[in-house]
Amino acid sequence: MLDEDPIREEGAAEELLRRALLDDSAAVAVSLRESGLPLSDAMTVIFHGRRDLGTLQTYVTYGSRGAGATVSANELLRVPCDLDLADAGDRDEAERLYVEQATALRDALVGADTVLDVWREPLSDLAGSGVTIDHSVQLSVKLPAHRLLPTALVTESKVVVTPVCSARTLADGRPPMGIACAQQDLSRVYPLADDPERCVEDFLGLAAEHALKLAERLDHQEASVERFMELSDS
Repeated sequence: MLDEDPIREEGAAEELLRRALLDDSAAVAVSLRESGLPLSDAMTVIFHGRRDLGTLQTYVTYGSRGAGATVSANELLRVPCDLDLADAGDRDEAERLYVEQATALRDALVGADTVLDVWREPLSDLAGSGVTIDHSVQLSVKLPAHRLLPTALVTESKVVVTPVCSARTLADGRPPMGIACAQQDLSRVYPLADDPERCVEDFLGLAAEHALKLAERLDHQEASVERFMELSDS
């Protein structure tokens, strides 16, 4: 999951999209809408192809976007799970592969959203605070893997929980997925099928230990500076 930098990938994706909007003569976009989700309510998958650049990329945006709808670049989450239709012998075969691969991605998104919804109650109970649902493409923390959908749970203490995935083509089926927990410079990915309560307890324990070690380092650094200043005063 750690083979690519999600932030750098998102920047490159936005640049490609910007260029596509400047010259759409060589670009094709196909959307796939999914509604009735327990947490996200609705989302739209956009497969965007550029013949001149040789790119076929996948984006996910919050909400149901119909044909002709305008979507800005900052509303699009780049998901590195792309179509691979190169093995199709003809148009009919390409359509079959598209249906199979698009269905695999849709199933992954629905499954991830359902699991994230299950996390909401134990996260709120164990964190001792309310949990908000954030549909932003950009989060306040850095994640160790690529995001799968633009939905995250955020506690009052700024613990962020969101589904993540590995980069792979959809020809290989549903991508490996997990649930990432992150707070400031601490993050961890848990298996999608793991018990949410156990995972939350584990991460909150790690966060408390991390905060304690950070406080000790700051105290140590402060003591060192103080001694140095004493040397300067003599």
